[in-house]
Amino acid sequence: MLNISPHNKESHVESGKYDSLNKVEGKTSGKRLKRTVYVICGILLLILVLPWTQNIRAKGNVTALRPDQRPQTVHSVIAGRIEKWFVQEGQFVKKGDTIIYISEIKDQYFDPKLLERTQDQLRSKELAAKSYGEKVKSLDNQIDALLQTSQLKLQQAKVKYRQAKLKVTSDSMEYQASKINYNIAVDQYERMKKLYEKDLKSLTDLENRKLTMQRAQATMISNEQKLLSSRNEVINAQVELTSIQAQYRDDISKAEAEKYSAMSNMYDAEMTVTKLQNQYMNYSVRTGYYYITAPQDGYITKAIQVGLGETIKEGEKIVSIMPANSKLAVEMYIRPIDLPLVQKGEHVRIQFDGWPAIVFSGWPNTSYGTYGGTVVAIDNFISDNGLYRVLVAPDPKDHPWPDALRVGAGSNSMLLLNDVPVWYELWRQINGFPPDFYKSSTASNTQSKK
Repeated sequence: MLNISPHNKESHVESGKYDSLNKVEGKTSGKRLKRTVYVICGILLLILVLPWTQNIRAKGNVTALRPDQRPQTVHSVIAGRIEKWFVQEGQFVKKGDTIIYISEIKDQYFDPKLLERTQDQLRSKELAAKSYGEKVKSLDNQIDALLQTSQLKLQQAKVKYRQAKLKVTSDSMEYQASKINYNIAVDQYERMKKLYEKDLKSLTDLENRKLTMQRAQATMISNEQKLLSSRNEVINAQVELTSIQAQYRDDISKAEAEKYSAMSNMYDAEMTVTKLQNQYMNYSVRTGYYYITAPQDGYITKAIQVGLGETIKEGEKIVSIMPANSKLAVEMYIRPIDLPLVQKGEHVRIQFDGWPAIVFSGWPNTSYGTYGGTVVAIDNFISDNGLYRVLVAPDPKDHPWPDALRVGAGSNSMLLLNDVPVWYELWRQINGFPPDFYKSSTASNTQSKK
């Protein structure tokens, strides 16, 4: 009974006569309910003050940590026709193992002796360039000889010109002497003539004096003729000197012109030799591309081109290969709003598809079946899906990732953030606030060092 009425009826009722009433009044369910409510409230209060690890949930997939260890396709450098396969899908190949052999399909490479003929052309052009080089050397020697000869000839002409000038001087002196003798002879003849007119000298003496005067005049005329001839020889020597200079200048110019022409031909031949060498090396390297080999150790996953006799283009995909012994990583995609919360070195808990796990979002240390990771790279540009890619590597301090894990497997990652009470996390979720922004100790130490 509740006993809420002011008129108590317990004194008027004999409870001993009624078994049901005795049983009801003897129950202690109200006390138990109170105790239960108090315990539940205590537990809830205790839960509200427990620590909760804030995190960012993100989907992702398994990839390789290094770009050269990720799945790749093998391409054909040249166009060709498939002739023979040396591998099959799922086969392990080592670096340099032959995958496929192709044949040539371009008509300019059909000649089976293409390399030999190109080498013969190269050898002929090398001999031609060498011949032009020898011709240039011969012309150099010829020019040197012409220069030496011209110097000797010029010296000889200069000596001859000097001799002619000295002879002019000598003949001029003889002419002047003969002219003086002639004048003396004329004076003597005039005096002898005056003496003869006075009958002081005989006619014979007069005639002898006249003969002497005529001889002196003849000598004077002869010396004058010699002087003129010597002057003419000086002019001839000067003309010969100029002629020798012009002649050898023309000869040397012609030799130099032939030399430069030979050098031009030599350079053209050397240029052709270089082109043929380049062409020969291109042909030689091209023949090596007939055998398409594995770029690294790995497994042939899929044959993109199949069959025999099919033609392929330059750069076309042949097979896909998965490198062996690759270091695994997880690429997870986060929202732009969560990007400022992510730092290199942050810890991540990862759940891989196909591996059973029991996950407690706020208590990652109590989760089962998750694996640890560390953020190693964050993209600075957004991906095509509107999210930012974060690369996570295995945490060396945590359990190693499963050996059977393969590239491409899906993952569900939790990027661990700050530790807060449960009540604060509930309040944050109700109000729609973002997680607390904070920097890890590693990042803080790095910035303090800077």
